[in-house]
Amino acid sequence: MADIQSPVPGTFYHRPSPEDAPFKSTGDAVKAGDTIGLVEVMKSFIEVQAEADGTFGGYTAENEAAVSAGDVLATLK
Repeated sequence: MADIQSPVPGTFYHRPSPEDAPFKSTGDAVKAGDTIGLVEVMKSFIEVQAEADGTFGGYTAENEAAVSAGDVLATLK
């Protein structure tokens, strides 16, 4: 199992917008480079991307949670 960590501090989002579905759901296939979430920093949105292929294990950080750089946001199996 691998962890996907926040690259920067900010607010973490599971969805590209409030009306959209989450980027990934538990059990989804993930390829390296897939976007799994966004971190907002001072009105800028930074994509959080998977660094490896695998199966999405789920989000460990809540949607709209304040996160620090290095916090685990999601897992890959």
